[in-house]
Amino acid sequence: MSEIVNKSCGLDIHKSFFIATILSRSDEKQQFRLNRDDDGILTLKNIVLSEKCDVVACESTNDFWVPIHDLLTKHVRVIVGNARDMKAFTHRKTDKIDSEFIAKLALNGMIQPSRVFTKEHRDFRSLVRRRHKFVGKRTDIKNEAHSILSSEMIPLKGILSDIFGKSGKKILSGITSGKNLDDIIAGLPANVRKKSDQIREVLDREISQSAMIRLQSCLNLIQQFDDEIKKLETHIFNYVYSKHEHEMKILMSMPGIGELSAATLIAEISDFSDFPSGDKLASWLGIVPNVHQSADKYYSGRITKRGSKVARWILTQIAQAAARKNGSKLKEFFDRKKKSIGHSKAIIALARKMATIMWHLIKKDEMYEDEMGYAKGEILRRKIVESEPFSINECISIISGISAIVYKKEGDGT
Repeated sequence: MSEIVNKSCGLDIHKSFFIATILSRSDEKQQFRLNRDDDGILTLKNIVLSEKCDVVACESTNDFWVPIHDLLTKHVRVIVGNARDMKAFTHRKTDKIDSEFIAKLALNGMIQPSRVFTKEHRDFRSLVRRRHKFVGKRTDIKNEAHSILSSEMIPLKGILSDIFGKSGKKILSGITSGKNLDDIIAGLPANVRKKSDQIREVLDREISQSAMIRLQSCLNLIQQFDDEIKKLETHIFNYVYSKHEHEMKILMSMPGIGELSAATLIAEISDFSDFPSGDKLASWLGIVPNVHQSADKYYSGRITKRGSKVARWILTQIAQAAARKNGSKLKEFFDRKKKSIGHSKAIIALARKMATIMWHLIKKDEMYEDEMGYAKGEILRRKIVESEPFSINECISIISGISAIVYKKEGDGT
């Protein structure tokens, strides 16, 4: 039996302020506009407690709700609902109407609560997502460097498998620093020097000064991102191996899943036991089709794409890798699906199947065993380096640097 709510508080939360509406069964309404700062949130807490609200509800928009949730959840039930589900009930749009409507939904028990992770896990997930963003930005800069080389007709990509590997960086650094061609080749490993004739043919041309400056800028940024990504990975693996080592081993026993993908899945999903079945997990991840039924007609459309974009992305990457593992049951499943629905849909079908398998393995505390006898090679666990906490002076230095950047942007009018 659901809990009876006699008084509710609905919040429409924005970056710098929020609107709070308190509704009761007797249609009494109070509405407040408060700043989203410490004083405003404390004022909200006092109002909610003095009015004896049974529930406080808000939308899961950005992370603006987090400090309000963390403070109020110790004193009153807080519901964080899916914004898309709640907006399906209304077409009107003002801040006051939104706040009042959320309060009405909460008063009548019509909000399905979203999963709210602990603060510790949210911090861990933010590190994983930060790394994901940095990798994307680094890829953009690498593509820009490829474009510069193509415009100067230097097809290094045809000679080296990765022009941003150790050998590639040596060549690019030599180009931007104006080194002699013989000196560049002499500094390369022996296996790369075998291609010296091809390298000479590609590099034996004049490069514009503008291209050299832009290329050097790209190399500097790539190195900075490499350093930052490495630091983030240290924090990520320190946490995940101390808190979820067993889940990491189970996930990495599956084809296509390595350390980073396993850590990303744990960061985005957290506790697998929150879901009653593997299908419910797949639905939460948004990799099940939209379903519509009218009379005797049944329609199945595109996947819902609900939930975490990062989780869907990593699942797709995992499925792509698993589909290439010869001699595995998962590849057999992919090949069979590909014949009937095509490559792209077969990858999504494989991702859904892998999500349900993950749920079963972790719930039953078992390692993955392939029915076709596929054996996964050992994954070398990276060495975990304990990170030192920031000192007070380092924290002040970081904050001062951020303030200086913000001040400069405001001064420039950006």
